[in-house]
Amino acid sequence: MTTWMLVEDDPDLYDMLHDMIEIIGHQVLGFTSGEAAAAWVQSVNEPEASDDLPELALIDVRLPGKVHGPELSAQLRQHPVLSSMAIVLMTAYRLSVQQESELIARAEPDMMLYKPLPPLPEFRRKLEDLLM
Repeated sequence: MTTWMLVEDDPDLYDMLHDMIEIIGHQVLGFTSGEAAAAWVQSVNEPEASDDLPELALIDVRLPGKVHGPELSAQLRQHPVLSSMAIVLMTAYRLSVQQESELIARAEPDMMLYKPLPPLPEFRRKLEDLLM
């Protein structure tokens, strides 16, 4: 069973996503703040542990505190061990084409998902297609 990383500050959405990930058949490495997730990212330094590392990260764009989703995504992309992880940024805010382009250039996600998220079958297909 593989692990997916979840970073979401809204408790209800966190619980729903956590359950969806488990239903799909993955373990969850969950965080409710960007700071906690960033601390975990900084603690990972052993390439030998790559079997235990998440293969995908679902990250909310707007997180409270100093570390927001795009910054966390950029940290993952620059990390020597975690840089190949698939990254999906999620947001409930409608971005202009320019805002989305700037966010993608800065954060380098593999995918953007807008909330409300798609139903479970479509959600699963999108994420599994991303990992292929």
